[in-house]
Amino acid sequence: MSRADHMDVAAYALGVLDEHDTERFEEHLATCWACAAELETMVPVVGMLSGIDGETMTALEQTQTDPALLDRTLVAVRAHRRKTRFRQLLATAAAVVVFGGLTGVGFASVTRDSAPDVEALPTTSAPASPPVTRAGQPGDPGIGGPTPIEGKQRNATDTTTGVEATFFVASKEFGTGVNFTLSKLPGPRVCRLVVVRKNSTSEIISTWSVPGGGYGTSTNATPLTLAASTSTPTSEIKHFQVQSVDVNGVASPLVTVTPS
Repeated sequence: MSRADHMDVAAYALGVLDEHDTERFEEHLATCWACAAELETMVPVVGMLSGIDGETMTALEQTQTDPALLDRTLVAVRAHRRKTRFRQLLATAAAVVVFGGLTGVGFASVTRDSAPDVEALPTTSAPASPPVTRAGQPGDPGIGGPTPIEGKQRNATDTTTGVEATFFVASKEFGTGVNFTLSKLPGPRVCRLVVVRKNSTSEIISTWSVPGGGYGTSTNATPLTLAASTSTPTSEIKHFQVQSVDVNGVASPLVTVTPS
């Protein structure tokens, strides 16, 4: 094969060969892997060069008789291709960074919005004695003050643990709201408030820590006052139960309050 055959790659890619030379080059191309590879490198820039004027085309045709000029042309084509690939890589990397940041935000929002209810662990200790529950009286906390607490008041004292509770249960459009006060609650311990539904399912709606002095005790006379809410309608609630949770996650009841 002749040097001229190899030099026809650029002219063929640009479409400047006549019909005879085109047929001859295509016959050569079928058996020459070097020219085929060279032609592949020139394809991306053919569109860019399609708009060149006649004067420039004449200069390009001179590469058929000037090997050095052809070599410089091919070097320029390869350099352009490397730069194009590098710019595409940077653009892709930037898109990944931006998309990753937005996805992180979206994922965080979905996680917060779709967190499932946590079910209460079953208690393994002996069941507490039946609670002593009564309706609110005029002298109870929150009664007769300047800003009475909303909801139906229910009081309970557990005869086994001695824990006293005052609950204000209010039916809401979103479910049920509850404000509650606990006394005779010794510490240190971790506690939680559990809603037990009439269908025997349960839901933890509040957790807290009790310091060593407890709440409403001889060491700390101040009772503990908290608020919580649940999506469960009041009519579907069997009772509220304050539980103590040990280091192994085992819960035991401290006081139980029925909403009605």
